[in-house]
Amino acid sequence: MVKILIVDDEPRIRELIREHLEHAGYECEEAADGSAALVALAKGGIDLVILDVMMPFMDGMAALKEMRSRKIDTPVIMLTARGEEYDKLAGLEGGADDYVVKPFSPRELVARVKAVLNRTLPKEKAEGESYVFGGLSIDTASHMVTIDGKEADLTPKEFDLLVFLSANKGIALSREKILQKVWNYDYTGEDRTVDTHVKMLRSHLGRYRDNIITVWGVGYKFVPEVD
Repeated sequence: MVKILIVDDEPRIRELIREHLEHAGYECEEAADGSAALVALAKGGIDLVILDVMMPFMDGMAALKEMRSRKIDTPVIMLTARGEEYDKLAGLEGGADDYVVKPFSPRELVARVKAVLNRTLPKEKAEGESYVFGGLSIDTASHMVTIDGKEADLTPKEFDLLVFLSANKGIALSREKILQKVWNYDYTGEDRTVDTHVKMLRSHLGRYRDNIITVWGVGYKFVPEVD
């Protein structure tokens, strides 16, 4: 799954961006300033950075300069409240791939993210990932799940849950972890929310319902094959 790093010192802005990107099928990670972003980038696995310019400790321009000096060529979309042309040019000339001015439309930002990824990612990853387990097929690009060739009728949240479980196949995932990743980090629902959605998801998976197993005292695990 494509992973995007959201770097902004305002938690509400990060939450807004994260909500829309995850709805579009992307995985997200967050950082509150440029130095934290560099730490996250050093770990690898980031496909794109949304980088705010005005931040404490290390601002976006300084972080971008440091990224490029370290030969980190991850694409960057700059995000700022300033809209003067010289600011845009400074970001683009510094190695940014695009520039969005606050206040922004989340839908426009998602569209720009898709455009940058389509230019920079390998074709197969830009178009989305697929998971195939026997007759169960999950396509993140089309948001389609098929079972033995027949499309399963899942809600968007059931689809997100299935993708998260299958992407972490063989790993026991706690209900808290599932709530954080499938809903969002600030979700305050009860564990029953996960149990209810797992029950509904299983009801749509036919003979593959048992691929989602309950790990007592922990949560759930997706297993590719069931004995």
